[in-house]
Amino acid sequence: MPELDIIEYANHITCIDTHYQRPELAACYLVESEGEAVFIDTGTSHTVPYLMDVLKAKGIQPSQVKYVIPTHVHLDHAGGAGELMRRLPNASLVIHPYGAKHMIDPSKLIAGATAVYGEEQFERQFGKLTSIPKERVIEAPDNTRLSFGNRELLILDTPGHARHHFCVYDAMGQAMFTGDTFGLSYREFDTEHGHFIMPTTTPVQFDPEAWQNTLERLITLSPERIYLTHYGEIGRPKEMAEKLSRYIEEFAAIARASSANPGEERVADIRNSLKDWMMDELKAHGCRQSPEIIEQRMSMDLKLDAQGLDVWLTRLEQA
Repeated sequence: MPELDIIEYANHITCIDTHYQRPELAACYLVESEGEAVFIDTGTSHTVPYLMDVLKAKGIQPSQVKYVIPTHVHLDHAGGAGELMRRLPNASLVIHPYGAKHMIDPSKLIAGATAVYGEEQFERQFGKLTSIPKERVIEAPDNTRLSFGNRELLILDTPGHARHHFCVYDAMGQAMFTGDTFGLSYREFDTEHGHFIMPTTTPVQFDPEAWQNTLERLITLSPERIYLTHYGEIGRPKEMAEKLSRYIEEFAAIARASSANPGEERVADIRNSLKDWMMDELKAHGCRQSPEIIEQRMSMDLKLDAQGLDVWLTRLEQA
């Protein structure tokens, strides 16, 4: 079990490293209010014992957790939801209506991920996916409001990265928990110019037009802080949204510019173009890490982004 690896932010928000792949790649959040708590995202099944240790260290009983709220059903965000729910007797799972069936019966998630990773690698990365009883699942459409303690959370339907994605707005903390909707921003790429941010276009539901509309909507709520799964708290939301919006357009343009054959050949071509784009942007951002270190840390993201863009192009071509 890793040591407690948490960051205590303002307004009783705790960032918890899920220890997925490497440190500071993926996080989930614990939010507290007046003797109650919620988890936003869960990490994988391997994360769950660690989350229980965090509760114990903070003096929170499992019975005090009211909601478990995965932003979407991708396994680095929701893979541990079933096992976590099993250990939290009073909690309800809150999930996008398009994702609820996969939490109640995760067999399709398991089959899909096993086909990609193989059984051994799937177990190593994600562990066991546990089903959640239907009566403990709350389907949360757009504008659902959830109360715990003296806080209220607003659920916002946020397609673009995935159709089964929502974001969570905490009015008390003026905080937006965005899963993958606000892209990724790893702390090792922070410089004197601030945070570096980029889209995450992992398969299979990238939709640039919907994503642009989503970003505009999020900013209308004027959040002061954004809490990313990948990774941690970032400020200046309006500025970051403008950059992310521009980069979404650039990712789509990179994909369209590929003349390679669909499938593996095009994925490789897009990945190389994304790598070149990223290196240029990080250099302009003042990043002093070597290209070798950058590519090592971003290899998985680049591959997944390229795969998602290839799927998107294929969908357009078949329309």
